[in-house]
Amino acid sequence: MLQLVAAAIVGLAFLTQGIRDAIAGAAGAALVALGTALLAARTFAGLGGGGMTMGRMVSGMVLKWIAIAGGLIVILGQYKLPPLAAITGLVAAYAINLLAFRFKG
Repeated sequence: MLQLVAAAIVGLAFLTQGIRDAIAGAAGAALVALGTALLAARTFAGLGGGGMTMGRMVSGMVLKWIAIAGGLIVILGQYKLPPLAAITGLVAAYAINLLAFRFKG
């Protein structure tokens, strides 16, 4: 959820530069949130042993990177949105992810 909040904040911050920048920033951060959701859904899909859970986690990580890379290709290639805003959104969402791991007790 915090990654989606970061998407909204980045989108609002880039709104001063234009609507295309705002969409690119929000979409870049939303890609990370989508990838994290795919990873979590795949990892926690069911019960199993350690090897099965590890395999699901690795396949979930591959899904995450496919979603992020594919989304960036669409954002930057097809829609030709500003790359600085998209990458800033991506970095902001990852920063939120790292901060969440840092402050868990």
